[in-house]
Amino acid sequence: MKILVVEDDPAMGEALVGGLGDAGYEAVLTTNGVDALVAFNNAEFSAAIVDVMLPAMSGFEICRRIRELGRSTPIMLLTARDAIEDRVFGLDAGADDYLTKPFAFTELNARLRALLRRSPSLMSTSIEVGRITVDGSSIRRTADGTRIHVSPKELELLKLLITPVGSVVTRQRILSEIWGGGEIVDNNIVDQYVSYLRKKLPTDDTGVTIVTVRGKGYFLRPVE
Repeated sequence: MKILVVEDDPAMGEALVGGLGDAGYEAVLTTNGVDALVAFNNAEFSAAIVDVMLPAMSGFEICRRIRELGRSTPIMLLTARDAIEDRVFGLDAGADDYLTKPFAFTELNARLRALLRRSPSLMSTSIEVGRITVDGSSIRRTADGTRIHVSPKELELLKLLITPVGSVVTRQRILSEIWGGGEIVDNNIVDQYVSYLRKKLPTDDTGVTIVTVRGKGYFLRPVE
């Protein structure tokens, strides 16, 4: 998933991009409102993390303009201003969440996951990859529409791997996204579910393969 980061402080911007990368996201950094809006016009983002105190155009104004474009992308505001009035102003401007500085990256990551889960655009349309079509509730063979039966968690895993195709999804992110609700799970649970999914999606039949990146995670690759 591609996340837009709008932050003018170099150290904070670098920390956010690095942390998001470690969590399995593709982070795009911009340092001002103009560049942020250009980025929104040129690419699709799963979410945006926007600092409020920016030069020329505030995070509040960025939110407002994004909403004026008709985009429903989840937006999280970051700021040292923690007054109730500021939070209300930010939410009224179109933000979906508001996190005050200083913060722990673990909290930011958890809030981001929550925003993405609530996002109506996430997997609301079908995605075709290889010879299968995946939507929010099923996997089907593209040629004849035959459904490939998988468990709910196997479907969740494939949806993580398919957005975007080719991007490495870390084991940590898979655990957090699929088993992050307080379940006690075995350390090998991710490997087990990848194995289950591989058996149900043989490459010769589906035109996709799940590739292991040692020490990092997995990605989905279409095969001709």
